Amino acid sequence: MLRVHSPLSAEIEALVTQVNGCCIVVHRTLGPGLLEVVYTRAMCLELAASEVPYESEVAIPVMYRDQLLCHQRADVVVAGQIVLELKAVERLAPVHQAQLLSYLRLSKLRIGLLVNFNVPVLHEGLKRIIL
Repeated sequence: MLRVHSPLSAEIEALVTQVNGCCIVVHRTLGPGLLEVVYTRAMCLELAASEVPYESEVAIPVMYRDQLLCHQRADVVVAGQIVLELKAVERLAPVHQAQLLSYLRLSKLRIGLLVNFNVPVLHEGLKRIIL
């Protein structure tokens, strides 16, 4: 297997691998074609079954000039380290990546996974973003 240097710790890389495994299990079980909320609920159940700590619908404050404008909601944050943005769309668009990048910047987390479950093979719908 080809190994590429990662700026992340070995612990976070192991967690990312575990989360990827959970995504694969959900996709293999449910397949494409369902609503995003279904995949989000299934991911939460799979993370819990794998004893991976997570929070769903995490409020991320949006600040401007030291004033709170609003809160954005991240689909899932795993172990306070990884932002999961889950989609069920025909194809990922640049706006989806921009959304995840914004969540990472606002939350001050370094890694996010953009996952589109509406694909025949999950590998085609998985994008890893590191700040």
